[in-house]
Amino acid sequence: MAEEHPSRASEAFFGRRRGKRLRPAQRAALDAALAALGLDLARPAPADPAALFAVPVAAVRLEIGFGGGEHLLDALARHPDTGFIGVEPFVNGMAKLAAALDGASPGNLRLFDDDATRLLDWLPEASLDGIDLFYPDPWPKRKHWKRRFVNRANLDRFARVLRPGGRFRFASDIASYVDWTLLVCRDHPAFAWQAETADDWRRPFAGWPGTRYEKKALGEGRVPAYLTFVRR
Repeated sequence: MAEEHPSRASEAFFGRRRGKRLRPAQRAALDAALAALGLDLARPAPADPAALFAVPVAAVRLEIGFGGGEHLLDALARHPDTGFIGVEPFVNGMAKLAAALDGASPGNLRLFDDDATRLLDWLPEASLDGIDLFYPDPWPKRKHWKRRFVNRANLDRFARVLRPGGRFRFASDIASYVDWTLLVCRDHPAFAWQAETADDWRRPFAGWPGTRYEKKALGEGRVPAYLTFVRR
């Protein structure tokens, strides 16, 4: 049975910020990656976010909570003409991505290590071609539902920064959160769910590389759903 959707937003959408203590090499890689690629929201946002990147890009996409960075790294390589902004407040996740970069600074990547809502409020209107939210924290306890990232206030943020025709993609293996997302997006006038058959949400996104979390979920018998919503 679908759950009721939230009536108000909370800005506390992520849990702990740190896991195991970073080794010196991990800390050095993290510091170097953020120094080279980190966004400074104290500076005014450019009118065109393509200006944020060191190489020319034809589109700009945002991934919120990239975890270990498996999808983000794959997308960077497959779409060199697209600029990607990766957000991950969990220090160990950002450190994992930094280690995978191995000192490289891809010209089509920028990073932000804090609350994604701050970045969404900083970006100019109609500036993104896509927003990805894959396997977010489901906050399964009812008293914590208000902390789920998908809510009316954040969809308002998405609607402001997405260009018409831009896509919001969501993936989760938690059925209650999938239902929640469908309800909240159904009730928002700016978004239309792109699905005609069950295969449209059961089938992974085109070029989907999979993630470690998804592999674990499948191994434990949880079936992911892949939802795409288009900005009207």
